[in-house]
Amino acid sequence: MKLRVKVDYKTYSALKEVEKEYREVLEEAINYGLSNKTTSFTRIKAGVYKTEREKHKDLPSHYIYTACEDASERLDSFEKLKKRGRSYTEKPSVRRVTIHLDDHLWKFSLDTISISTKRSRVFISPTFPKIFWRYYNKGWRIASEARFRLMKGNVVEFYVIFKKDVKPYEPKGFIPVDLNENSVSVLVDGKPMLLETNTKKITLGYEYRRKAITTGKSTKDREVRRKLKRLRERDKKVDIRRKLAKLIVKEAFESRSVIVLEDLPRRTPEHMIKDVKDKQLRLRIYRAAFSSMKNAIIEKAREFGVPVVLVNPSHTSTVCPVHGTKIVYQLDGGDAPRVGVCEKGKEKWHRDVVALYNLAKRAGDVSPVPLGSKESHDPPIRWLRAKYLHSIMNEHKMIEMKV
Repeated sequence: MKLRVKVDYKTYSALKEVEKEYREVLEEAINYGLSNKTTSFTRIKAGVYKTEREKHKDLPSHYIYTACEDASERLDSFEKLKKRGRSYTEKPSVRRVTIHLDDHLWKFSLDTISISTKRSRVFISPTFPKIFWRYYNKGWRIASEARFRLMKGNVVEFYVIFKKDVKPYEPKGFIPVDLNENSVSVLVDGKPMLLETNTKKITLGYEYRRKAITTGKSTKDREVRRKLKRLRERDKKVDIRRKLAKLIVKEAFESRSVIVLEDLPRRTPEHMIKDVKDKQLRLRIYRAAFSSMKNAIIEKAREFGVPVVLVNPSHTSTVCPVHGTKIVYQLDGGDAPRVGVCEKGKEKWHRDVVALYNLAKRAGDVSPVPLGSKESHDPPIRWLRAKYLHSIMNEHKMIEMKV
C-alpha cells in the first residue's frame, strides 16, 4: 500500500543523505554482480559488504544488506529480459531509487513511522486512507519489510506491505475462465456465463478519437499532445480488468473452487495477428491485452489465497469435450463463427462454452458434460448472459439473465 507524506526540510534532508549513499552501494553491488556473473544476494553481499562498510561508516549496516538485495532483484529481472530480447542496455541502469527497509531500519505504529538515518531516527506521521483500515481491521498484519522513495516538494512515498496467515485452501470444484476480446466466459455450477467488457467499443472509440486529433497535425504540437493526454483508454481497460478479476476470484473463494486459465504463451497478440490481414481486427486483438487480464486474475487470486491452474490453450474451442472429435463451425458472416456442430455426436456447441468444458477437463475435472440440444451448451435457448460489470459489481453474487 502506498502512502504519501509531506515532511519538514530537516527530515527530508536526512532521508536524502541516506538515498545518496544507498544509490552508491546499489551501483557497486550491481557492478559486482555483473563482473562476477551472479545474481545471488548472498554472493553479492559477501563480495561488497566489507568495502562498502568502510566507505559508508555512518550509514546503518542494514542499508548495505537491503541494497544488495535490491541489486540481486534488478540483476535477476535484467537477465530475464535479456533472454527474451527485451533489454536495451548492456547493464541495468539505476534511474529511480526505492530504498528497501528491513525490521532493523524502520518501526511502525499507528501514530508514527520511524526510519533510521545516518545520525539518528526520523519520524513521519502519515494519514491512513480507508483501504488501510479495511485491511488492518480484518486481520492483516504489517510485514517486517517496507520501502520508501523521495519525491519533489519534500514528499516521501512510503510503501507498506500487508501479510495474512491463511488456512489451507481445500478446493471443492473448478471455475474455468476463457478470455476473449470483448467478453470473458466463466463456468459456475455447470452454467456458462458471459461477462461483457465492451473492450471492442473502447478500443475503436479511442482509436477514432486519436485519429481525429492527429490527422494533418504533428504529434509534437503542444495542443495535440495535451488532447492525447486526456485520452484514458488504458485507465478504462485496467478498471475493467480489476473488476472482472475481483468478481471471478470472489466467486471462486466463496465456492472454494480452483480457477482454471489458459497458459497463454509470451507475446500472445503477436502470435494471434500473424495471419490476420484486417488492420482493424489486428488493432483490436493487439489491444485486447489477454495476458494482462490473466495476470490481473492471478494477482487477485493470490490476495485471496485461491489456487490457479494454467492449462494448454490449444484447440480448446475446436474439439468436442465429449467425443474428442472436431467441431465444425457454421459460417455466420463474422470473423470467428460462434456456433458449431460436433462431427460425431451432431450436438451444437457455442465456441466460448466448449472452451470452458475443455479447460475444466484438462485441469482434472471429472464432472459429466451435458449432452443434447436442450442442455446448457445450446446457446440459442439456454446460453446465459451476465449483466454489465458496473451493475453486477453491486450484487452479492453473479446474477444470470436469459437471452
